Amino acid sequence: MWNTFHAGDNLDVLPRLAPASVDVVYTDPPYNTGNDFAYADTFRDGSHADRHAGRHAAWTAMMRPRLEAVRTLLAPHGAVFVSIDDNEAAHLRLLMDEVFGEPNFMAQIVVNLNPKGRQLGRGFATSHEYVLAYARDLSTCAVDGSSAEAVDEADFPLTTDDGRRFRYLPLRNTNKKFNPITAPTLHFELYADPVTGRVSTTEFPGSRALAPVFGDGRPAVWRWSRPRVDERPDDLVCRVIRGRTGERADIFQRDWLVREGGRRKKLRTIWLAEEIGSTDSAVAELKALVGHVFESPKPTGLVRRILATLPDDVVVLDPFAGSGTTGHAVALANAADGGTRHCISINSTEPTRPGSNAHLAGLATVADITRARLSAVADQVGGGLEVVLESPDIR
Repeated sequence: MWNTFHAGDNLDVLPRLAPASVDVVYTDPPYNTGNDFAYADTFRDGSHADRHAGRHAAWTAMMRPRLEAVRTLLAPHGAVFVSIDDNEAAHLRLLMDEVFGEPNFMAQIVVNLNPKGRQLGRGFATSHEYVLAYARDLSTCAVDGSSAEAVDEADFPLTTDDGRRFRYLPLRNTNKKFNPITAPTLHFELYADPVTGRVSTTEFPGSRALAPVFGDGRPAVWRWSRPRVDERPDDLVCRVIRGRTGERADIFQRDWLVREGGRRKKLRTIWLAEEIGSTDSAVAELKALVGHVFESPKPTGLVRRILATLPDDVVVLDPFAGSGTTGHAVALANAADGGTRHCISINSTEPTRPGSNAHLAGLATVADITRARLSAVADQVGGGLEVVLESPDIR
């Protein structure tokens, strides 16, 4: 079963799930824009500043016990990703520092979900939101902040006779923080022949001794140790290059586009709409399944990028499931790579707004929206759906 949906208040459902049973959480809570979050009536009197501060306090009070419950559910290697906009980004960052521990902060990712920018309101045309990422315990976290999709094949312009793509990287460390003083064990001579390209840790006929130097001639260090050179001599080549002082021989690494396990590259902390989708593409995804019944869904590409940083058998939790994007993304990921991810989605049974598209479509509660989408996903993508209604026996 790829998807399970719990209809009920997440603060009631979360304690009924098994502690440490979840690998990753992605969620998109209410943004507290003043329209979609019902803050306490006691904050509506007084000055504008008092009301503003009260709204933030009420939102934080709502989020704290839910994040604490999420932390209890995370496995030691787990992580949590939370979408948010500028209204509460600063307060959420502080709150997550408290709940998960500041040392477990991984990233504040800028997500470009509205490339054209929002033209309504004052000031600038906002085109971004954020995803805050925290580990349950950074020292054991399973998140690999890299992805195969971040690798650009154009960065590997050379090709071997058998068709393998590669590039040359200097074997010397180009970062001047690393030098014979700071890394003395990496400053040693290698033996190389610029005619044949051969490189070795021991002398051989036709070889010359080469020590690592910066372009200005100052001593440098290698990036590889002697044992690693001995393990991978075929990945090294001696070439003649033109430096500041004329031609000289130097040693380079053949950096392959694909090695064992596939090539990966660290993800940047700005995720563009053309890479992960936008609010417009998210609306189109939802519309194709159940109609235009949710105003600001997240694109499945956003969640799939997060899933790509983790193993393909993780248990995923979304306590503010909204339109069901997370469960949809899990099903798409499993269908694409044969994974066995499982998603637990939770959404409340709060009534939909009278006159809204969802209400007019016969979806009486916001939980009905989630269930309708996940049911359509099960029919079209596969993986099935288990629905659990509010009950003391929820597991």
